[in-house]
Amino acid sequence: MSEFLRNVRFWFAPDRVRDEGDTPDYRFSLANERTFLAWLRTALALIGGGFAVDQFLPELRWAWRVGLALALLGAGVLCSLRAINHWVRCERAMRRGEDLPASRFPALLSLVVGVVAVAMVFVVLVGWEG
Repeated sequence: MSEFLRNVRFWFAPDRVRDEGDTPDYRFSLANERTFLAWLRTALALIGGGFAVDQFLPELRWAWRVGLALALLGAGVLCSLRAINHWVRCERAMRRGEDLPASRFPALLSLVVGVVAVAMVFVVLVGWEG
């Protein structure tokens, strides 16, 4: 079973995380929670951007509008799922006295946002009708 699937059970039962290892300094747990909330804010911004592209750019070609909106919406969904999984992984690692888990997700998210930004620059320079 993958690490991701093992962690899903903790998403809805965070009290079970307390059964593992020792309680870390509360400052670290609170910092982990703030990081989780920052990821959720990022997810909400991406989702809002996706809806904004779809609703407020009707003159934009359909394929461009839908493509950009779906890229932003998809990134928002992935970001929100990654937030809870990262919180669980970090909390478990702190309780076990292990190193915090490394992740490639920030790089992936940065690439998606960068590609969407470059596409938007292209759309602005070329014009709405393409």
